Amino acid sequence: MRSVLAEVGLAPAGRAGARLADVFGAGVSRNTVLRLVDALPEPRPPVPRVVGVDEYAMRKGRVYGTVLADVETRRPVDLLPDREAGTVAAWPAEHPGIEVVCRDRAPSFVEGARIGAPTAVQVADRFHLWRNLGEAAERCVSRHRPCLRATIAESVPEKAPAPAESRTPRPNGHRFADRTRAKHATVHALLVAGHSRRSIQRRLGMTYRTVQRLADAARPEDLFQGQWQNRRTELDDFKPYPHERWAEGCTNAWTLWEEIKTHGYTGGYGAVRAYLQPFRTSPTAPAARPPSPRTVTGWILTHPDALPESERLKLKVVLAGCPELDALTGHVRVFGQMLTQLQGDQLPQWIKAVRADDLPSLHTFANGLERDLAAVTAGLALPWSSGVVEGHVNRIKMIKRQMYGRAGFDLLRKRVLLA
Repeated sequence: MRSVLAEVGLAPAGRAGARLADVFGAGVSRNTVLRLVDALPEPRPPVPRVVGVDEYAMRKGRVYGTVLADVETRRPVDLLPDREAGTVAAWPAEHPGIEVVCRDRAPSFVEGARIGAPTAVQVADRFHLWRNLGEAAERCVSRHRPCLRATIAESVPEKAPAPAESRTPRPNGHRFADRTRAKHATVHALLVAGHSRRSIQRRLGMTYRTVQRLADAARPEDLFQGQWQNRRTELDDFKPYPHERWAEGCTNAWTLWEEIKTHGYTGGYGAVRAYLQPFRTSPTAPAARPPSPRTVTGWILTHPDALPESERLKLKVVLAGCPELDALTGHVRVFGQMLTQLQGDQLPQWIKAVRADDLPSLHTFANGLERDLAAVTAGLALPWSSGVVEGHVNRIKMIKRQMYGRAGFDLLRKRVLLA
């Protein structure tokens, strides 16, 4: 029964294991279940020939450990309490026979594998290489954001409509103008019904002078005076900017207000919103919003055959208007071909081609590849990767949540290795 309870503890952990034991008719506490798991003999898996190394979080952002897995059998072989280079190096030194080390490009793993297994072949994980390339490509696209705007401007030549100059200083929808129109209509309705101006004053709670002004005005627009006339405002010097941004597809008044404040505008949000109101009621719709750098990067990183026709056409328009992004797309696709077809021997030529173009962010990525050239070349040429280890990192997250964060490293290690 003790072995059965220990197996129960390895699978659903303490509290859930105690509830499951009750189903079997064994009334034990969660602490007893965990003690039985802790008393199990130390796991001693065989030394792997191909080992994968990655980090896992004990406390995300604060405390990290290292998980090692046998890439061939897909089984975890050990958990280390931290991710320091010395700790990582000590494990392969104590377990000779490792021929290949699959890792990401973290400096501690690079140094640990070099010291602990100097004769082993280090393999940089392809997933991390592709992700790093994607980050570099997005930085490149962000540097050429004006090209994205220019592309939209060429495809939609109409500019945003300017607010029509109207003899009515305030259009419908402005709260002061609507209030004045409502009061004017009410006063004139009471006058038609036979009420005197003094009676209307008492009924509506207005001053006699206000009732008199409303009654004497033939139209409510005749009352729009003073601050409602077309005087020069603080916004006048900044009006070209909202016109330009509206043409680019930005129609959010709050966003435009925040942006023109960085240009020196000190007025309020209401003035910007009121100024943009005629834009929204214009029969001509604003130009489409240009694609974001992240969207364009996603198009570039996707295989052309997997892109929908609409996105393929949009990417073609973007690349036609920006030679740098066209060159970036070519480099990304060549790298993707090397990665999927395991053509690591072509990496030096790819780096040389990247150097020939004005793509600083991609140059930085190439510098990182050169610093770890042997491992990157092996990662692009050998079939090994760290995908197995990534799966065990996700499994460790599940086990930690089952234990509600109350178990220490030793119990976590046993559950990962013995389950």
